[in-house]
Parts: sequence; structure tokens; C-alpha cells
Amino acid sequence: MTAPRRIRVGVDTGGTFTDVVAFDEDTGELATTKTPSTPADPAEGFMDGMAKVLAVLGVGAEAVTAVCHGTTVATNQLLEGRVGRLGFVTTEGFGALLEIARQSVPDGYGNSYFWVKPPRIVPADLVRTVGGRLDHTGAELRPFDEDQARAAARYLRDREVTAVGVCFLHAYANPDHERRMREILAAEHPGAAVSLSSEVLREYREYERAMTTLVDAAVKPRVARYVATIAHRLDAMAPGRSLPFYVMKSNGGVLSAAEVAHQPISTVLSGPAAGALGAALVTRTAGFDRVLTLDGGGTSTDVSVVLDGEPALTTEGSVGGYPSKIPMVDVVTVGAGGGSVAWLSREGGLKVGPRSAGADPGPMCYGRGGTEPTVTDATLVLGRVPPHLLGGEVPLDPAAARAGLEALGSKLGLDLAAVAAGVLEISAWNQANALRQVTVQRGLDVRDFVLATFGGSGSLAVCRLLEVLGLPAAVVPRDPGNLSAFGLLTVDVKNDVVQTAVARHAGLDPAAVAATLAALEARAAESLDAEGFARPTHRYLRSADLRYYGQAFEVRVPFPDGPVDPASTEATVAAFHDAHHRLYGYSFRDDPTQQVEWVNLRVTGIGPIRRPTLRPLGGDGGDPTPSTSRPACFDPDHGFVDTAIYRRDDLAPDDVVDGPAVVEEYGATVPLHPGFGARVDRFGNLVVTRQEGS
Repeated sequence: MTAPRRIRVGVDTGGTFTDVVAFDEDTGELATTKTPSTPADPAEGFMDGMAKVLAVLGVGAEAVTAVCHGTTVATNQLLEGRVGRLGFVTTEGFGALLEIARQSVPDGYGNSYFWVKPPRIVPADLVRTVGGRLDHTGAELRPFDEDQARAAARYLRDREVTAVGVCFLHAYANPDHERRMREILAAEHPGAAVSLSSEVLREYREYERAMTTLVDAAVKPRVARYVATIAHRLDAMAPGRSLPFYVMKSNGGVLSAAEVAHQPISTVLSGPAAGALGAALVTRTAGFDRVLTLDGGGTSTDVSVVLDGEPALTTEGSVGGYPSKIPMVDVVTVGAGGGSVAWLSREGGLKVGPRSAGADPGPMCYGRGGTEPTVTDATLVLGRVPPHLLGGEVPLDPAAARAGLEALGSKLGLDLAAVAAGVLEISAWNQANALRQVTVQRGLDVRDFVLATFGGSGSLAVCRLLEVLGLPAAVVPRDPGNLSAFGLLTVDVKNDVVQTAVARHAGLDPAAVAATLAALEARAAESLDAEGFARPTHRYLRSADLRYYGQAFEVRVPFPDGPVDPASTEATVAAFHDAHHRLYGYSFRDDPTQQVEWVNLRVTGIGPIRRPTLRPLGGDGGDPTPSTSRPACFDPDHGFVDTAIYRRDDLAPDDVVDGPAVVEEYGATVPLHPGFGARVDRFGNLVVTRQEGS
């Protein structure tokens, strides 16, 4: 009797397509597919993708052991500024906390006179204050005023507030007042979603803590409904059992769906994090340790940095106009996807993005009513992509794309090839600037990195990016259009906990540090216990935020494993000096007058899963044969040239394809410009480089 198959599925819902990858845990077989996203009801596209990939494998839902999901529900809600009726409860005397903020002017405004503060996330009339006061150690200075708390809860209830964020001064040190406020809200306003700063972000800096808590409260109702809907539909697929369902977190781990309702803010960069992790595994296996990842979709492009096989993390991120001080993969997003619209500014200049045609109506060539030309339209009329997507499942209309671009070109005095090439050039520079932002602005030399491109549109400008940035090579993985979904199958369950513990290094008590880290590990262990991981399988990563005394911000560095003693704390400080020098170009390692200050201690609890193993391809390379050819334009000054078309599935290790050429596969296309070539490595990746003398 044949043993039942065990299939784990990753589903990444993007703005245009939903990508699905299934992994056979016994044989290692991978199956991939894509299906159009359904913006009106993302769960519908999710279930369509599930059914499609299971049909590819020839199995039913009974074979599924787990489903991992990357979602943009919280991201899109924040990007669109739809926070709903949100209320804020804070300490008496601090009602203007959100208005005061940090009084900082964003980059690009040399004179604050020209900058107008954006509206607060909570209007002033929905901010309530409550008496009671703690000091920075958590000691109670004034008791919690329950009468004011009840009045605040009733006030917000009467104004139909749907979600409430609670942030009291110094609650990171003692959560008692906030917990009592939640009990009163539950009694007086049971219909409201409530988030406490002491649970969302146990750090000092009341503005960032308040904003992060409010973002958590704002997305909680919608994320909870969305996840519950998918969980219900998954259970309906397999009657009699509850399918394990995980959601990708911004920190590069996953979280069970049951816990997402308690930590919705942890999913705000769910999709982009999965792509970075998938690219990290692929490029590490291929032998590259310094990598820039570029995930190009239909709506946007996400870029990040991978060092030594791990994506860089940050706690200084934001989504839209809302800072979210949670650990997240350090991703920069630009509106430069396949659906990015080409348009004219008031001054008559050509612009591309950030507005997108999305999935519906989509680019003009989709034939669904789109009226503005996009990056996909420009790529199509230049012959760099075939007249269809997904192996023929989505036919494209070149005539519609041509008409839209000709109309745009007539306003600029440009012919069809010139305006299409201009659209692609601007889009490529938008992507290049994002790559500079995650490298040069973080003290890294962009030329030291190899580029990994993936996503449906991620590899369309790969040759131009190598030129613009001076990069040595680019790696295009197998099934690049589905790499984010593949990344969902490579990640562990992760839970981050943090505690502010400010102390000068000169007077640091290692025993106090050990006690705080032990308490954090206990909290992380409880979370992993709830996820079903046995204690012997738990792993814990420790880190600390340090700064020079008098600085406003910290640098996060790893804290060594093993006992907490003077040796481990000195090693942490040495790592801080190194990181500070790398980021800012200097350190005070040899200046005893500049004291080091410890600010936050962190622990990440990890529940490990079995990752897919990337297997080398079989077969011997030789002289690959094109499947066909078609006219394509790579330079409007030289017009269209006959271009060889290769099927990715026909290429074997050590095969070399020289440009001009186009490599096509089910979910993506790689145009190779003249002067560039691609070699197939033993894992099936395309390694793109400039040819000698070009």
C-alpha cells in the first residue's frame, strides 16, 4: 500500500497574481503555479491557487500538512490610509503625544517651512487621557484612575470607535495599568478591538510605541476577518480536520493563524519578507553571500539586502506614513511594477508609477478596459515578452498596447520604440534608486553585491540594472515568478520579544542582564509552546540595542550564546563598535571618554521546520537551440533585430545564452540585451553577466 503523500503549500497573494508553490515533504518534489488575484475578495484567489496546485500534483486536500501564506491585507490598508474609527487612550497630560511626534522633517525638505505635518492617525477628539503614573522603573507614582478610565471607554463607545490603542507612559516597565484599562474597555465597549503597547512593543520612546500600537489596533479587525475566512475555507476543503495554517511575519518567520489576531502588526510586510528569504536560500546554495534581492510584481518592486545568507533586519521601518517599530526584513518598496502607469507630469515630463493599473483592469494589453499604458505594455510592444502570460493562459493584445503608447508618444514627439524604451528606462532607474537606498544609505557599496531578480516583472530590466549600478552579475532563480511563494516554505516559526533596560556599560550588572534575557526567553518559549514545538527543538537568538551616551538612536547587534558574564557583554560592545563604524564611518572604540549605553534587550524564539532542499539539475550542457525567434528592440536607435527565443525548461547546466535573446518560462521572462550573456549553473539558475569587451 502506497504511503499517503505529505504536501506543504505556500501561497503569496500579490496585487496582480497569486503565486503558489507546493512541496512534497517526502520526495522533495516542487510544483508551482499562478492565478490572477481577486482584489475584491483575496480569499477567492487564494483558494483558486490551492485547487490549481493540488491538481498539478494529482492529490486532494487530505495530503496537505500545512499552508503558509504571505498577505498584503495589512500593507494595503495602511498604504491607502484606511485606519477607520480609531481611538487612543494615554496618560493624563500626554494627550498631544501624537501631534508633537518627533518634530522631525522628512528627508527632501531642506527648509521645514515647506513641509506640512500629515494628519494624525487619530483625530484629537478621539484621544482620551486617564490619570495614573508610573516611573521609568515601573514603580507606581499615582494610582490608576478607574473613574476616568470608564468615562474614556464610554466616550469612545458612544462615538462608534471600532479599535482602540492604549499607550501609558512607561508601560514597557510595568503593564498593570494598561491591562486594567483593557478590562474596563471589555466591560464598557466590548465590540472594540484593543491593542496594548506593553504587548505590542515593550520599548521606551512613547511616540513610536504609541504609533506601533495604533497601527496594530487599526489593522486588527480586517486582518482577523481575512485570516478567519481563509481558515474556514481551508477547513471546508478537508472535512473532519483542521489544516495547519500559518501567516508570514515581517521578521522573516511565520505565525499560526490563531495567533495572527493577537499580533496583526507583525504581518505588515508579509509578502516582501517571503521573497527576500526565498532569494537568500537560493543564492546561498548557489554560492553567493552578498546579494541584493529585487522582487518585481505587477504593482511594485521590493528590494532588500542579504548578507551571509540572511536578509537584513530593521526596527526603524514604516508602512505608508505610519512608523512601525517592530523587527522586520529591511525592505524598500517602490511603485515600479509591470502594471506601473506611464503618464505626463504638469510640466510635460514622462513619469512611470507609483500608480498602478493593478490586476483589474490591468495594463492596456490585458484587454479588460485599461486606458493608460504601463511597463508591461512597453515591454510587449518592444518584443521583449511574448504575446501572452502564464504559458498562454492570459493572452495579451499588442495592438491595444501599441495604441496607448503611440498616443503618449505623440504628446512627447516620440515614435513608438522611443517612448516605450523611455518608459522602461525610467522604471529601471526607479528600481536602481531603491537598490541604492538599501546599500549606499546604509554604508554599503552597491558594487560589492550580486543582484537576485525574481517576481513576474523582476527580471525585465536585469541587464540595464547591471549597467546602471556597476554590479558584477545577476542571478535569476528557477521559477522566479513564484519565488516569494517558495520562500514561505523555507521559514521557521519566529517570535520576537523585547524589553527596555537602559544602563551605562561601565556600571552594567551582568546578573541583571541575565535575568532580563531569561525572562524574555521564557516569554518566547511560551509562544513556541503554543505553536506546538517541543522545548528541545526551541532555539533562541539574543541581541541588544546599544548607543554612545547622548545619541538619540541605537544600533542592534547580536548577543553571544552561553552564560551572561563580563566576557559576553564586552563581546557585545565590541560588535557595537564594529557595526557603528560600518554604518557611520567612525566609532569611539579607543576613546574612554565616550561611554556606551545599553538600551534594549531582545530575544527571538525559533521553532524550526524542514526546509525544501534545492537539488542540482541533471543533464549536460551544450549548444542550446532556440525554440523560435521574433523581432525585438533593445535600443530605439538600432530598431528591431531578429532575436532568439529560448525555453527555460530546455536549458541544462553549463548552457550559455548570448544576447540579444529572450529566455521565457511559465511565470517570467528574461530579456538579454546585446553585450550580455547568461550561463546556467548546476541548480538551474541563470547567472547574467556582461560579455567581455561590451
